[in-house]
Amino acid sequence: MNTDWQLDEMAHAGHEHLDPNFVANFDRKQNFDPAQDVDVLRRHGLGADSTLLDLAAGTGKLAVAAAPYCRRVIAVDVSPPMRRAIEQRVAAAQVTNVEVVQAGFLTYEHQGPPAHAVYTRNALHQIPDFWKVLALRRITGWLRRGGVLCLRDLIFDTTADDIERVIGAWFARAATDPKQGYTAEDFAEHMRAEHSTFRWLFELMLDATGFDVLDVDYRAQVYAAYTCRRR
Repeated sequence: MNTDWQLDEMAHAGHEHLDPNFVANFDRKQNFDPAQDVDVLRRHGLGADSTLLDLAAGTGKLAVAAAPYCRRVIAVDVSPPMRRAIEQRVAAAQVTNVEVVQAGFLTYEHQGPPAHAVYTRNALHQIPDFWKVLALRRITGWLRRGGVLCLRDLIFDTTADDIERVIGAWFARAATDPKQGYTAEDFAEHMRAEHSTFRWLFELMLDATGFDVLDVDYRAQVYAAYTCRRR
């Protein structure tokens, strides 16, 4: 099949995620504690015999935190500096059940039995809605029936008529120090260059690709934590 029309995920990864200096400070800027999300995965069936697929795994904090609770973790990221950061974290933690793969939503090829759980955080917004649907459809194929998808991302829980107010309030809460968090300038770049969508569109995508929403938590109408079950 002709693949000339396929999206170049590396070009959509965000230039900063390909920058080793940015990746070195990524954890401080993100200020992410994976413990709560590991608990969610465990409550929805992640256990000693499970396989967890962590897509766009960043520096591997979630992958390494979940490793003691399951048989196999596959940490996938399209960025070479992120892949190296995951490998360093895995080595430092001395965990032996985390595999690291350099790939994206549209290029990862799953090997072995279907995963019991898929986790992805702050990454699906990097690709346009057409490709989000294809990525979600691929995730369905990697996940066993009844398996769980935990997805956290920037998604707008508002109407088109109210979007300017919601985005204005979001910008007002931005960090002032770029070393400590995301600034208003970062948010503006996100809006110009990335592809966050509306909740009502995103939930249609989930339904169309075989997922039922079990739980969703929206924060300030701009950030969503979804827990879904594959039908």
